[in-house]
Amino acid sequence: MVVLIGPMGVGKSTVGQLLAERLGVGYRDTDDDIVAEQGRTIAEIFVDEGEPVFRAIEKQAVQRALTEHDGVLALGGGSILDEDTRALLAGQRVVYLSMDVEEAVKRTGLNAARPLLAVNPRKQWRELMEARRHLYEGVATAVVTTDGRTPEEVTQAALDALELKDA
Repeated sequence: MVVLIGPMGVGKSTVGQLLAERLGVGYRDTDDDIVAEQGRTIAEIFVDEGEPVFRAIEKQAVQRALTEHDGVLALGGGSILDEDTRALLAGQRVVYLSMDVEEAVKRTGLNAARPLLAVNPRKQWRELMEARRHLYEGVATAVVTTDGRTPEEVTQAALDALELKDA
């Protein structure tokens, strides 16, 4: 299994699908699992229930996916905030996809659909990354920067960093 972590908008879903194709394995995204199970968007869960409820749902989704799935798995940007989740990632091949704030602006527009970035998005993104970067790095087997790279280039860099070959 390869697990992709990193901030919102870094390309975990896009790179995850490409990586799964290249490795000849299945792809799964815990955010997609949550939306399918809950019947509403992550933003709606945040607004309706609050972040603590979402994080509890997310924790269960990650635990299930790590148990059930053996291909490429993309985790939500904040999933690594949970200590138990970080413990489950120990011993896994985890790729932290990183990007700087300017790249984040280009990719996401830091728009209102991102509930944690609703007010002063650049400042909030920087603060989120300051709080999370050490957590991402702490569980990562490899760090792959995505700034200025195409999804294909990031996918190849992840394969190279993990010393994996195409299927």
